Amino acid sequence: MPKFEKHIFICTNQRPPDNPRGSCNASGKAELHAAFKASLTHHGIKGTVVRANKSGCLEQCEHGPTVVIYPEAVWYGGVTPADVDEIVESHIIGNRPIERLIIPDSCLNAATCPHKPRKQL
Repeated sequence: MPKFEKHIFICTNQRPPDNPRGSCNASGKAELHAAFKASLTHHGIKGTVVRANKSGCLEQCEHGPTVVIYPEAVWYGGVTPADVDEIVESHIIGNRPIERLIIPDSCLNAATCPHKPRKQL
């Protein structure tokens, strides 16, 4: 099998509601993953070309729900089901990442970042 052209990892980690880091999958239903799968199918994109995978914790909890797309290594934060078609159409099909959803490199794995300080445990 050839390599995937793109690989979408969708955090489906679930934490208790009172966890200070938040949860990318608060309901436990993995709605974002289902929305990506449905959007890819709707656009006729086969799973052998672009793969949407459930992921465990991506360690960007305070920016969640989090999605990362490879091979570009574009990290998205605060993703909602309403954003999925835009991500698929612009980034997956058009190779144009959605700037408003990108987690800046300076915030990835940082103790704090300019727009959202990391909560201390």
